[in-house]
Amino acid sequence: MELATLKFYNVIVLGFAFMLMFTGFQTCGMIEQTVLNSYKNETKVNGTVTYHGDGYTSLAIIYIVFAFANWLAPSVVSLLGAKYSMVVGGVTYTLYLSSFIKPVTATLYIGSVLIGFGAAVLWTGQGAFLTMNSDEATMGRNSGLFWAMLQCSLLIGNLYVFFAWQGVTTILDHQRIPLYIALTSVCALGTALLFILMRQPAQQQDVDDDDETDETTDDNQVEVREKSPLKEAWEALLDSVRLFMTPNMMILSITFFYTGLELTFFSGVYTTTVGATKMFGEDSDKLVGLTGIMIGVGEILGGALFGIFGKKLTRYGRDPVVLLGGVVHLASFFLIFINIPDDAPIHGTHDQAYIYPNQYLAVACGFLLGLADACFNTQCYAIIGTCYPDNSAPAFALFKFEQSLAAAIGFFYSSHLVLKWQLLILVVFVVAGTSSFFVVERKTRRSSSTVEYASIE
Repeated sequence: MELATLKFYNVIVLGFAFMLMFTGFQTCGMIEQTVLNSYKNETKVNGTVTYHGDGYTSLAIIYIVFAFANWLAPSVVSLLGAKYSMVVGGVTYTLYLSSFIKPVTATLYIGSVLIGFGAAVLWTGQGAFLTMNSDEATMGRNSGLFWAMLQCSLLIGNLYVFFAWQGVTTILDHQRIPLYIALTSVCALGTALLFILMRQPAQQQDVDDDDETDETTDDNQVEVREKSPLKEAWEALLDSVRLFMTPNMMILSITFFYTGLELTFFSGVYTTTVGATKMFGEDSDKLVGLTGIMIGVGEILGGALFGIFGKKLTRYGRDPVVLLGGVVHLASFFLIFINIPDDAPIHGTHDQAYIYPNQYLAVACGFLLGLADACFNTQCYAIIGTCYPDNSAPAFALFKFEQSLAAAIGFFYSSHLVLKWQLLILVVFVVAGTSSFFVVERKTRRSSSTVEYASIE
């Protein structure tokens, strides 16, 4: 198999594996609170609550652990390699889903800690592996294709919720148990797919060379080599700290932080506000599923477009795509502001915003949020893979640290602030994040042009 074909094969398998894993996890996330509340009511003894697990608390734990575990994730990747780090991460997702088959408060929160750490290892390994299987010309295409395949999980999960749980407010044992057995199995299948990722010939040659070197080393050298994995892990941690302090990474951190805030908004806040807007009538609950579907369609379309036209986009730089994402986000924030009542993030409301609530506009805004999110995330992947090809694991870990920290902060304030203040925060950060991306992208392009000019000379 040619090297280019092998790399493309790895990207496609990686996309399918993540699509399956996150079909399980995304579907679980959408119905988690309803499932646990139903189980809590179902298991009451003489009116006394015996189960104390809470879905929102679980998600908060996941994102907090995820944020800070990203500092250790590069060390794990340096020890296990990108492929097996992703396998370890996938196992934690599978274990977390299995805990819902028979909910226990302790296993829910222990699983939340495990998946928080596993997510950091999974995504750091994914970023490193995607970079290894891309170059400057294919990074945009590969990140777009991967993102489109990943976001199919969002579409699949929302379609299931829309059709299977329509009008359902209480989920009983005979509904929950088969569902979570299926979700756990799908996630396990995605994890198993990671085993068929193929090693590149160059990597195999490096291993062969290392084996030959081992045969010729004396006992002292063997002892040093045995210690090298821990040393490499320590160096990976130091690399993350040093990389975080570099000017370009500190500027990009503003963009990364924004992606976490808007992640919280489109994945948790916006769909909640749609369901809470009672002036939509009896269809308000149904619109939650439809809005989620349209978010998924926007994500998939954006990822597919940037994957198909990745090479052409690289020619003009990544900043036009991020500018498109910023403009689309600003437009969607304005439309949401005039369409959704101010107190909808906090509780159900019969109030009217600046216009009479329009359900078609609400669903269309879901599509715009998904499309804009794809613009930002695919280009963040691309700029990291291009700017830090030799330091991709720490770079992707820092990206996920900033993103998940912002998401945790967003989940914290989302239940306390009315809609206009949440949108104002997003407007400030979308402008700052877009501008920050522009600064680093222009610096990167100037550096590349200088190197090319010097090589010609």
